[in-house]
Amino acid sequence: MKKELGQEAIYDARELGVPRMLVLGLQHLFAMFGATVLVPILVSGYGLPLSIQTTLLMAGLGTLLFHICTKLKVPAFLGSSFAYLGGFEAVAQLNSGKYADMSGDEKLAYALGGVVVAGALYLVLALLFKVVGAKKVMRYFPPIVTGPMIIMIGLNLAGSAINNAQTNWWLALVAIAVIIVANIWGKGMVKIIPILLGVVVSYIVALIFGQVDFTAVSQANIVGLQKFTIAKFDLTSILVMAPIAIAAMMEHIGDISAISSTTGRNFIEDPGLHRTLMGDGLATAFAALFGGPANTTYGENTGVLALSRVYDPRVIRLAAVYAIILSFSPKFDALVNSIPAAIVGGVSFILYGMISAVGVRNIVENRVDLTKSRNLIIAAVMFVSGLGFSAVGGITFMVGDAAITLTGLAIAALAGVLLNAVLPGNDYEFGANPAADKSADMGSY
Repeated sequence: MKKELGQEAIYDARELGVPRMLVLGLQHLFAMFGATVLVPILVSGYGLPLSIQTTLLMAGLGTLLFHICTKLKVPAFLGSSFAYLGGFEAVAQLNSGKYADMSGDEKLAYALGGVVVAGALYLVLALLFKVVGAKKVMRYFPPIVTGPMIIMIGLNLAGSAINNAQTNWWLALVAIAVIIVANIWGKGMVKIIPILLGVVVSYIVALIFGQVDFTAVSQANIVGLQKFTIAKFDLTSILVMAPIAIAAMMEHIGDISAISSTTGRNFIEDPGLHRTLMGDGLATAFAALFGGPANTTYGENTGVLALSRVYDPRVIRLAAVYAIILSFSPKFDALVNSIPAAIVGGVSFILYGMISAVGVRNIVENRVDLTKSRNLIIAAVMFVSGLGFSAVGGITFMVGDAAITLTGLAIAALAGVLLNAVLPGNDYEFGANPAADKSADMGSY
């Protein structure tokens, strides 16, 4: 007997029939789509030509890999991670040592190598969670470290949002207005996909006023293979990207907590955070190895779960298959790339600010006591390191004949973890406040 959507929790979507399962999978595709394709658009704007086709392919394959690692139990979609945007921009700005004369394509390969290593760090944390336990490990990554890290990821990107938006402020303001209206006053699916709606509505406005160039779209083939970029490894790019994994792993834990709360199933216990982290890490490393951005579990799709009350992971896997199919269209890639820079700037205006706001929320909801000197010192050193060193291009030093550059974000992450470890008074206990632990979620807007 077929069940009615939204009336009761459904853990086996086959009860709904195949047609409705296919539509639900499409709904999850729409939910993840705007944010997932926005990442390669933004990274390409930094001068690193990240492919939309490859991004969609790796999102689909990464989601399927995650589901295998988690015993097909967790209804999560893995889309492009916003957390690494600051790292991509930092690599694009590197102009010393071997990076001085590199093209954007060459820098992209090294940035992706750093993401591969970041993905490997997930596996290390997963092993520690399994062997030592989450509470002992998370003591070294409290909100006073992860919160400022997330705040700086957004703030370091603010300049690029303004640069894009000022190419056509009125068009950027249309995108901003649509996102705000959808996010604040939207109902149902509208509230879950504000980024996608902001892009689509402002794109239609741009079409009406002749602001879109269709030359590349008309020349592109309907069907074609993805563009793969094989990752390369260098200590500088690794030190740029790998520390961002600290914030990204907290985002992952937040998302799994949110999915558990939404579905009424404790995925932190079964299949366990060690398995979900392993799945996310392998998906991220695999994607970056062949030219895709880091993956992360998506809050937008958790919103769709809450909306539909269909908690069957099969529906998510359908969305992954749709993404893979869509990745074989160069014409679609060209269509997305035809979005004017001003629209990208308008969306980024909200997005980058929201990333920083999530960091603030993480500190507030965990009730971090900033009257304590240790916490003030950690936050102060991280903020000045992250913003100050970014402004001067980081620190470059020689190791043998190789020039190594530490960016502001990398320095801030290292300083925060070190100070938290050595300064007395660390009283953070992971799991004591589950609602706060899941607040570090950059994938839900």
